[in-house]
Amino acid sequence: MPVFTPASGAVLKTETRLFTREPGTLFWVLVFPPLLLIAFGLIPGYREPDAALGGLRAIDVYVPSTVMVALITASLQAMPAALTGYRERGILRRMRTTPARPADLLVAQMVLHLAAALLAALLVLALGNLVYDVALPQNPLAYAVTLALAAVASLAMGAVITSVARTAKAATAIGMSVFFPAMFAAGIYVPVQVLPETLRQIVELTPFGATAQALSQAATGSWPAWDHLAALGLWGVVLMATAARWFRWE
Repeated sequence: MPVFTPASGAVLKTETRLFTREPGTLFWVLVFPPLLLIAFGLIPGYREPDAALGGLRAIDVYVPSTVMVALITASLQAMPAALTGYRERGILRRMRTTPARPADLLVAQMVLHLAAALLAALLVLALGNLVYDVALPQNPLAYAVTLALAAVASLAMGAVITSVARTAKAATAIGMSVFFPAMFAAGIYVPVQVLPETLRQIVELTPFGATAQALSQAATGSWPAWDHLAALGLWGVVLMATAARWFRWE
């Protein structure tokens, strides 16, 4: 069976139209991360060099963290609720009687949420550079590779939530229970760099903790440490395998 069929294109087109009509999703994925960065920048101390951050400003450190907020919101909150809602209403079951496949809907949802998260990431990078003079990533290739690995791991995590949640409300509740630890690991509450050594090492083993460090390293021109990239890759493989094993269309 072809991977992409005319029905796949029709599903993607329809889902794109529906996606753009969801103001809540668009706000939290596209608008909230830039607003969060603006809020950080309004704190005077965050615009001054900090010895605890190796001479960097807090706003410099928060740009990579805020980039991850879009991925976290899209993958842990928006996508699971949407897909679980479709399954709860029997839409996935009814799709089996049409030329479109339930997998087309899954792919369309992942593509749309990923595109929105990446657009938000670009907005955050541009805003940080234009408003707060945060340098653009000095190693764009490493930054892109890290974002790609992080996207796979985070969307796979969202697929796992979709797999275990029976209703849209349950998906939202499970996603929220993971959301706050993910924000902590991303360095939103406290920069990962200033955490106690043992706690920092634990956080860096998580998908978003590894991403925070890898993006920060790429932003300064370095290639991310291989253990961070390996952690991201391993999480992506494990989570995708788990989602594929547990995912239910009905």
